[in-house]
Amino acid sequence: MKSKQLSAIATVFFIAGIVLPGQLSAAAEATDNKAGIVDLEYGEEINETCAACHGEFGEGMPDGEYPRLAGLPQGYIAKQLRDFKTRARLNIPMLPYTSERELPEEDLVSVAAYLEQLELPTKLPPIDEDNFDAFARLQQGKRVINIARLDGNIQAGEKLYQKECSSCHARDGYGKPARKIPPLAGQHSEYLRRQFQKYRSGKRLHDDDADDKELFEEISEVQEHDMLSYLSILDDG
Repeated sequence: MKSKQLSAIATVFFIAGIVLPGQLSAAAEATDNKAGIVDLEYGEEINETCAACHGEFGEGMPDGEYPRLAGLPQGYIAKQLRDFKTRARLNIPMLPYTSERELPEEDLVSVAAYLEQLELPTKLPPIDEDNFDAFARLQQGKRVINIARLDGNIQAGEKLYQKECSSCHARDGYGKPARKIPPLAGQHSEYLRRQFQKYRSGKRLHDDDADDKELFEEISEVQEHDMLSYLSILDDG
C-alpha cells in the first residue's frame, strides 16, 4: 500500500479518536516511570468518571460486572487502558472513555497510579465507643471489601492454583506488580469467573497469548469453581 494511502488511513483513525496499536510503543509505556508525569490529584479527579461503574474507592461490584481496580499494579492498569484504546481488548462499555481525546497518555498514567495506591481493608476497625462517629463509620464501611467464601473444594482449588497460576500470580495470590501481573486475591469471584470463561472461549487473550486458550479449555467448570473458592479465602487473613 502506498505511503499516502497509509497516511490517509491513519488520519481517519486519529479523527475518530482511535489509536493504532503501533502508536503505543514501548516508549509510551516507559512514561509510567518518568519523573513528574504522574499527578495523583489529577488521577483522583479522573477517577470520578471511573467511579460510576467501579466505585468511589475502586472497589468494583460483587456481581462481577465491574472489577475491583484499587490496589492493582499501575503497569497492569495502564496496559489494559492502552489495550482498550487500541481495541486490542474490546470492551463496549469502555469505548466512550478510552479514545485518545478522552484519555490521553498523561491522564492514563495518572489515573493508573492513583488506583494503585488505593488500599481497601478487609474488615472494619474496632469501634471507639468514646469517640464514635456514625457517619465516619459508614464511610469506613464503604471501603471494606472481603470476598465472600465460595462453596467449592478449597483444597483441590489450591492444588490447581499452585500448579497452573502461582508462577505468575504468586503463591499467595497477590500478583507480581513489577511484572505488571495483577493479584487474584481480593478480586470479585464472579468477575474472575467471567474472565475465565472469556479466556476459554477465546473472546479475550490471556497474557496476550492465543495458545493459553487450550489451558483454560482443559480446566473443567468444577475445577474452575474450586479454584475460585480457594481464591475467595485469600483475603481473609
